Amino acid sequence: MTGKLDGKVALVTGAGRGIGKAIAERLARDGAEVIINYSRSADRADALAAQIGADGGKAWAVGADVSDLDQIATMFATIAQRHPTLDILVNNAGRGSNGMPTLDKSTPEDFEAMFALNTRGLFFATQGAARLMPDGGRIVNFSSTSTTARVPGLSIYAGSKAAVEAFTRIWAAELAPRRITVNAILPGITDTDLIRNNLPPQMAEQIAKSVPLGRMGLPEDMANLVAFLVSSDGSWITGQSIVSNGGSA
Repeated sequence: MTGKLDGKVALVTGAGRGIGKAIAERLARDGAEVIINYSRSADRADALAAQIGADGGKAWAVGADVSDLDQIATMFATIAQRHPTLDILVNNAGRGSNGMPTLDKSTPEDFEAMFALNTRGLFFATQGAARLMPDGGRIVNFSSTSTTARVPGLSIYAGSKAAVEAFTRIWAAELAPRRITVNAILPGITDTDLIRNNLPPQMAEQIAKSVPLGRMGLPEDMANLVAFLVSSDGSWITGQSIVSNGGSA
């Protein structure tokens, strides 16, 4: 595997499945050495690393729950032992809407769990990565189109993701002197096994028909956008929140 990312080292959080897996596979195809972060499923992450290796790429797995600051610190210590620099960070790990509790039914535990991973964890993972990142590095954060929605039950989830977009704009300014770009991707509903396992088939079909381009997003759609942003082709784009949803309102 050779390409635009030859010689680069990329960390993808939450890369064992779904969108994160597709991103890891794409960056490896483009020539990056990919660090596959996982929280619970070591077997799945190791299998992905082996698959990438069998296809001619380079990848290895590192376990860390990104909602745990001590585990974040240990992860970056492990990375630093193998590489003095980290060129690319993709903040993909995140918690879903968790049953969509409305304001009256939300608990402090709901709030803390959501913000611990989606917001605090992402913040300090980025801090750790930026300390290893050379000039010209790339950071891509995952937010959500829910940040502009008016859907009951999404307040905690959407709030945690709205913070990510604010981080993105401010970090882009802070890191610009080092030519490190920082952008956010806002996916629409994406056809992953997690979505398929939690949606009735009829609802999945209705969602697909509601999208102007006629289908739900695919993990590969998000991976392609990440690949562009972290390549030299995306070097003049920073501080942006980019919607990828097939034209949905």
